[in-house]
Amino acid sequence: MQNNPLLPVSEARENMLKNISSLSSEKCSIEQAHNRIIAQDLTALLSHPAEAVSSMDGYAARISDIVDVPVTLPQVGISSAGHIYNKPLLSGQLVRIFTGAVIPDGCDTIILQEDTKISQDGIEINERPRLGQYIRASGLDFSAGEKIISKSSKLTARECALIALAGYHEVPVIKQPKIGVLTSGDELVPPGEKPQTGQLVNSNNLLLCALIRACGGIAVDLGILPDKSGALIEHLEKYPDLDLIITTGGASVGDHDYIAKDINKSANSELYFWKIAMRPGKPLMFGHYKNIPFLGLPGNPVSAGVCSVLFLEPIIKQFLSQDPTLVFSSALTTNNLPENDRREEYLRAKLLVDDEGNKQVSAASTQDSSMLATLASADCLIQRPAHSPRIEAGAPVPILNFPALF
Repeated sequence: MQNNPLLPVSEARENMLKNISSLSSEKCSIEQAHNRIIAQDLTALLSHPAEAVSSMDGYAARISDIVDVPVTLPQVGISSAGHIYNKPLLSGQLVRIFTGAVIPDGCDTIILQEDTKISQDGIEINERPRLGQYIRASGLDFSAGEKIISKSSKLTARECALIALAGYHEVPVIKQPKIGVLTSGDELVPPGEKPQTGQLVNSNNLLLCALIRACGGIAVDLGILPDKSGALIEHLEKYPDLDLIITTGGASVGDHDYIAKDINKSANSELYFWKIAMRPGKPLMFGHYKNIPFLGLPGNPVSAGVCSVLFLEPIIKQFLSQDPTLVFSSALTTNNLPENDRREEYLRAKLLVDDEGNKQVSAASTQDSSMLATLASADCLIQRPAHSPRIEAGAPVPILNFPALF
């Protein structure tokens, strides 16, 4: 285990990511592809539209037959979506056509239905059309062989529809990391069970499993671990197929904290570091159990939540071949922020935009790491670098937005 008791946050994240490898790809049905990460560029198998089609209801015609208006031409057939008029359109003829219908051979314009009237001799045309009007050319949207989706894209509902239209029924996607979540503590009870005196509902598993799913992983709730030597290893032996193990709690140095001790005593397991220069989240661990990366988060709900934003989301992105870099922006603080100590700090904060369009951010008045309601009502985190000087209200500060659905 690394001897540095307070590893800087950026170094801790780099250490984690260099031990996380992108997962391989697999085939996925288009019906299950939403929110999955595409493993390679996709090119269209089909063109859309496959043939030239009409964009309006009206009449398919030759513009050379409509030199002067009004002019009356005979209707010789009908073309509608799914029902093709499969004869060539000859000079002096019209074909009734509907939106989405294939353009007959020989047609070079569409006359709007509103610009005609039915007479005894045929269809009277009262407005001269433009050449090619209301004809959607073959491949107007995309052509076979054209790139439609880039590698590493997270597929939206719109993109799934595009892929289906382009001829795919299954696509190559990055495998989803299977991540086990385990919380340590004799004081914990599962949601739905009324806690007795001295007990607490386990909210950490719920928070982390939800974040894992939102980021594209598969969450496996491993339950609650008792504060007992050897309990961690005994429990993990049941789950050999995980891509990542996450624990919360048991990471400090008290008599009832066994997570680090169990990992250090286990054969083929190791902690790379333990404790980071961060508030909240100092007792954070990272290593491996056998061949599985292991992330030990603090037990306080806010500490676990903030650490999951800073470390767990980038890890999942690394598994999924996405850029794991955290993206910070800037806002004007409405609070005076005191000088910071040697630990990088992340303050829960509310974000708003003033009348001039400036982003303003207000840190919560109390930042205790047990106060989950403050985290739930926050919009972002204000980053305070280690040894940051006092900042007066109105000055810009770096902020980190929460992941979607966090």
